[in-house]
Amino acid sequence: MTKTILITGVAGGIGRATMTLFAEKGWRVIGVDRNPFGEGFPANGLFIQSDISHAEEMAAIFEKAHQYTDSLDALVNNAAMQIAKPLIETTVDEWDAVMAANLRSVFLGVKLAHPLLKAGQGGAIVNVSSVHAIQTSANIAAYATSKGGLLALTRAMAIEFAADNIRVNAILPGAVDTPMLRAGLGRGHVGHGDMQERLDNLARKTVSGKVGRPEEIAHAIYFLADNEQSSFMTGQALVVDGGATARLSTE
Repeated sequence: MTKTILITGVAGGIGRATMTLFAEKGWRVIGVDRNPFGEGFPANGLFIQSDISHAEEMAAIFEKAHQYTDSLDALVNNAAMQIAKPLIETTVDEWDAVMAANLRSVFLGVKLAHPLLKAGQGGAIVNVSSVHAIQTSANIAAYATSKGGLLALTRAMAIEFAADNIRVNAILPGAVDTPMLRAGLGRGHVGHGDMQERLDNLARKTVSGKVGRPEEIAHAIYFLADNEQSSFMTGQALVVDGGATARLSTE
């Protein structure tokens, strides 16, 4: 029987790679993004252009999803925004925008997805958090806070949804070569050379000596979403960071 997944932030680096992998594995994909997807969305899927940071748009997304399918097997809360600036320079509007996009959207999306997941006799929710939830750096406080909150929300949902046979886990990607990562490399923490030089400097900081590829995160998301592979996992945070958080910062 064909499985169905809903992925937010599907036009971005990790979202696009995740959509591609699930489609290759035979899943039907409902994709959501505030940006157009462009070419290549699966013909048997459904793409919804919408902004998940607006509560009323979330309701419309799941209305369309419900028209497309009677049940969901998995939900990947991947969409996020990042504001990179000192905390004391961050405005209330910027702080609220990050929380609305990265944290409130998951709270709302899960409430709306719950009946569809329950209708399919359970399923999996994968929340895309970040290593910034556990180890962070300067000038990214709002983002780190939203991603840390997502870990607590993951645990809370795992407890509340266990009776419905819905597993909830979080994935914490480290440095992955995505448009969001490249946009954030202007903070000066990896030098001020051209983009390739900054990426190379970043790679040298990780234990593995490389920056991750979106496909590598997609495979970890697939592991958490697939009930055959991770059936006894719920409420967990899976770090996929090339070993970055394994090393002491003082070393």
